[in-house]
Amino acid sequence: MKKIIVVTGASSGMGASFARQLAEESAGFLQRGKTQAASDEIWIVARRKDRLEALKKEIEGLGEGIPFVRVIDMDISGRDGARALGKLFSDEASAEGSLFINVLVNNAGFGTYGEFAETDVEREMEMVDLDCTSLTGITGYALPFMGKGSRLINTASLASFLPLGNFAVYGACKAYVLSFTVALAAELKQKGIRVTALCPGPVSTEFANVASRGARKEVKHGLSAEKTVAHCIRKSRRGSLYALMAFKWKIASWASKLVPRYTCAWFTYKFNKRPSN
Repeated sequence: MKKIIVVTGASSGMGASFARQLAEESAGFLQRGKTQAASDEIWIVARRKDRLEALKKEIEGLGEGIPFVRVIDMDISGRDGARALGKLFSDEASAEGSLFINVLVNNAGFGTYGEFAETDVEREMEMVDLDCTSLTGITGYALPFMGKGSRLINTASLASFLPLGNFAVYGACKAYVLSFTVALAAELKQKGIRVTALCPGPVSTEFANVASRGARKEVKHGLSAEKTVAHCIRKSRRGSLYALMAFKWKIASWASKLVPRYTCAWFTYKFNKRPSN
């Protein structure tokens, strides 16, 4: 049986951090004799092949026991993208006799800044396709190859807890991801599959540059992607449902229960403007 790790959105930011750290984790399992938890391959999935190839070389240089790194450069957006990755799972299982997904990280996604009426509708729909439709489909296609000991990590956001003005569709997408993940955790517990929702606040990645179309080059007050991911992986191993590294993120998620949803949406629309080209 071939055992694999799958990380989507692996070409940069937290996705690349997940790939590096999960590869090291697998090598550590192997060195400690926990062969069942170790993986044979890690699949890094994204569109930018050049970045994936560079990441592959970086991971391969991490030391002994690192799983084979398989570059999968493809667009996983929407139904067609999810089906394409699902077909790879099925084809690999047929070729190898069986396939087991030790860890699936649904990290691919992006956001858009600005008032909804002023943003590109096509781009907003593309966001829903990737952040919601693709994540749902990939999870569904992966689950037949997961079982006791498998781990599922879905990247949600601190934005998932309340509606946000000037961030309307992204917040709604991540609210879906969080709700879906919590429901899955309940359904999959009896199968021994650990499910974790990563709910970070600002993290130092390319997110702001993409969301603002270059108007904001860096995430304001962004915390370390490496530390955020390391915390999430530890939480995943322990079977924790939520991963919120920073104390201020935990406070914000707790406080969201006390704030009326419309009030939060109105306040962020009025006082938390997000630049966009």
